[in-house]
Amino acid sequence: MASSLVFSSWIILMVMALGTFSNQTEAARAFFVFGDSLVDNGNNNYLATTARADSPPYGVDFPTHRPTGRFSNGLNIPDFISQQLGTDLLLPYLSPQLTGQRLLVGANFASAGIGILNDTGVQFINIIRMFSQLDNFEQYQRRLTALVGAQRAKQLVNQALVLITVGGNDFVNNYYLVPFSARSRQFSLPNYVQYLIFEYEKLLQRLYDLGARRVLVTGTGPMGCVPAEMAMRSTNGQCSAELQRAAALYNPQLVQMIQSLNSKLGSDIFIAANTQMMHNDFVKNPQAFGFSTSKVACCGQGPYNGLGLCTVASNLCSNRDQYAFWDAFHPSEKANRIIVQQIMSGTNAVMYPMNLSTILDMDSRT
Repeated sequence: MASSLVFSSWIILMVMALGTFSNQTEAARAFFVFGDSLVDNGNNNYLATTARADSPPYGVDFPTHRPTGRFSNGLNIPDFISQQLGTDLLLPYLSPQLTGQRLLVGANFASAGIGILNDTGVQFINIIRMFSQLDNFEQYQRRLTALVGAQRAKQLVNQALVLITVGGNDFVNNYYLVPFSARSRQFSLPNYVQYLIFEYEKLLQRLYDLGARRVLVTGTGPMGCVPAEMAMRSTNGQCSAELQRAAALYNPQLVQMIQSLNSKLGSDIFIAANTQMMHNDFVKNPQAFGFSTSKVACCGQGPYNGLGLCTVASNLCSNRDQYAFWDAFHPSEKANRIIVQQIMSGTNAVMYPMNLSTILDMDSRT
């Protein structure tokens, strides 16, 4: 009799705990991520591609101290945004763990190596290009509908926060990948930028058509200042003037396109995050942010540790918080944290028309 009472009490406690978890999960705002290696949480781990971060020393400062597929020594930008939302870190969409209640948290659809254009990153072979990421989002919604019903699924997607980070690879892994690339023969740089913006608008429109109503859109960082480009193009320790010119052309036109699209839709659906300016702050004055260098990567080899992949055979710094860049292309965990702080509270100079704190506060009242 006593053992029966104990068993019954245990069942009741388990049901209560599961119910609490379900309510907490459903109450939290869902979060969806699209884009490239700056925001990939591990989808490429499930693909036959060279664009992977599933080996040490990647993840050395992650809570598990193991590589996860993030192109970081630890947490990346989506992780810090998840913390701000008060939700679990997102699972990659291809993870077999993304089932049941975990679907309510959202999903990360990003894939390292991709760009706005389908021919960007062809050297990586098997990656999830933007049109496929959006197809996966549509598939996700069918799975979600099967779990919670059509009305609840639509509400969750409409109320979710979305982050899209794409565009840098269209320059470094396409237009400037090799001298006289196909795209550089086809377009002058100003015309190429216009073409990218035109194609990007189509992607954002499809996101809207799929139900996204709060979308953070990041521009490119200071592409000419990343260690890889410093190693290949720098003279006298200066950033690559040509790639900096590309970023200077692209980012303002991206903001203009977002303004135009919001006007057409009649609402501030898309929020422009000027990540070039955010990066520029600590690229120009690393010491002000507690970095010892913004030119040399923590992990790598060659000039500025900017050549080749970050591997167990690479040079590896002992204090990752001293470095703005983790590897040849990607910010360190500390730099990612600073970027998200700017996304949360930055002025209109970096977050247009409003920062994420304002969005969350405003949406909490509706």
